[in-house]
Amino acid sequence: MKKSISTFAAVLTALLTACAQPEVPAERFYRLQIQPPEASLPQPGIQGVVEVTFTAEGIVDDRNINYSKVDNPNEVSGYTYRLWHKPPKVMLRDQLIAYLRTAGVAQKVVAPEKRASPQYLINGQIKRLEMIDGSVPHAIVALELALVEAGTDKLLTLGVYDVSVTAKSNAVADAVAAMEKALADIFAKFVEDIKKM
Repeated sequence: MKKSISTFAAVLTALLTACAQPEVPAERFYRLQIQPPEASLPQPGIQGVVEVTFTAEGIVDDRNINYSKVDNPNEVSGYTYRLWHKPPKVMLRDQLIAYLRTAGVAQKVVAPEKRASPQYLINGQIKRLEMIDGSVPHAIVALELALVEAGTDKLLTLGVYDVSVTAKSNAVADAVAAMEKALADIFAKFVEDIKKM
């Protein structure tokens, strides 16, 4: 009887151990912090208020950090436990607003919730915001940015900016740092395009 109880206990322990779930990884949240421009314009190039909005579609709009592998570039996945601290379209909008304010591009640069009756609109679309995992890890950021006159819908400038920056490693934190550099490059190019108007 004692032998059958100990055998039963051993079998029960083995079954319970087999059914045990592995520990769930802790969620980690990442933010983008773009380096401000080195110099600002002596006078605002745009007179009036500029409102900035961003859109994104599909998994680019998710808070999961997206990645693909060098050997399978058409398959895009999202990390389950590696997340942006805000939705990408809000995060990039806020970063572009801060960048344009520091650059002195306009008298005022605001988000839509300010309800500031803008004279100009910057409409951004996030095409890609992902890390590429492989022997040469990198990040790719692709944005479409348009400056439009609010009253007339006249398109003043439109650019598609696609930048790839090498990351130090395949770690998410290194990919985020590479994305920050890519975005700083894109924002600088956009400011140059605005100055050419």
